[in-house]
Amino acid sequence: MKNYKIAILAGDGIGPEITAEAVKVLKLIEQRNDVSFELMPALFGACAYFATGDAFPQETKDICDAADAILKGPIGLSHEESKGIPIDKQPERGALLPMRRRYNTYANFRPVSLPKELAHFSPLKPEIIGEGIDIIIVRELVGGLYFGEKELGVDANGQRYVKETLEYTEAQICQIMHQAFKLASHRKKVLHNIHKSNVLKSSVLWNEIMEEVAIEYPEVEVINILVDAAATLLCLKPTQFDVMVMENMFGDILSDQGGGILGSLGLMPSACLGDEKSYYEPSHGSAPDIAGKNIANPYSMIGSVAMMLENSFDMQDEAKNVWAAMQGVFADGFSTADLSKSGSGVNMISTVEFGDKVVEKLSNMPKVG
Repeated sequence: MKNYKIAILAGDGIGPEITAEAVKVLKLIEQRNDVSFELMPALFGACAYFATGDAFPQETKDICDAADAILKGPIGLSHEESKGIPIDKQPERGALLPMRRRYNTYANFRPVSLPKELAHFSPLKPEIIGEGIDIIIVRELVGGLYFGEKELGVDANGQRYVKETLEYTEAQICQIMHQAFKLASHRKKVLHNIHKSNVLKSSVLWNEIMEEVAIEYPEVEVINILVDAAATLLCLKPTQFDVMVMENMFGDILSDQGGGILGSLGLMPSACLGDEKSYYEPSHGSAPDIAGKNIANPYSMIGSVAMMLENSFDMQDEAKNVWAAMQGVFADGFSTADLSKSGSGVNMISTVEFGDKVVEKLSNMPKVG
């Protein structure tokens, strides 16, 4: 039997609710496969700050260090609540970015997946969605503006100013390009390279290195496109895309736009991959306005489990079963109040009930192996 340690960081807001449903799925996967998961819960985010004075406390670091993979819930508070935490200790700056840096999780995979049967969730017209949308956005996650030197101050004229540095090294760009090309080579063999080289010199270097790496993957067609054009085409013709690679901030923005195409960021799990350790998380925030109401859909959290099975534990077949189980619940006409409105023709169920139905679907699927 294979044994894996998983750090469970439930996070803030709706995080504990949707994490509980993901844990249900993990426990069922144990029963269905020759595998054992040691689940190690730890505080992370605002909840950790209020309990320990640190959004990423040493105890949590130790647990994550010992884990084979990390399952992380959404973190953060409302704008007003965030003011109660010093700027540099707020969850994103004090926990999330340090975790990415600690484990060098440089490759962020965000699937934008909408089968034709679930097209009713999308605000796009059916003729635009066609037979369905199936995109993976590959986002560089440990470089660029988010990790560059930052400075706030007052100049000689008494004017406040801010300075933030966008910095990339050749090695950083090279490693994310290899991840994108490898992924594209196993899919449709088309890679859209998203850049802004008409303005940013960082994109000029990005494109130069992309061309050098591309030589190693002659089977993959590269299509270069400016980021603003890509944003437009994601709305007008999303089905042309398969794998898209881009730098950190572009990936942050376009992947959230991908959530808008699907109808909700609640339908977007993600994998944050490093060479030594990876973590998995929903792409959405902690939604404090609906926390505790049992209406948040756990799709993105359970989908993150599926991505963990595939990328960290070499359980691709069971990962496909988890995806099919979740989409099967939607196809049966069930949804939660955060994704659908009353009178929309779907049967409204709670967070817990959605998780239960996923478990029921999965338990009726043939066991793997």
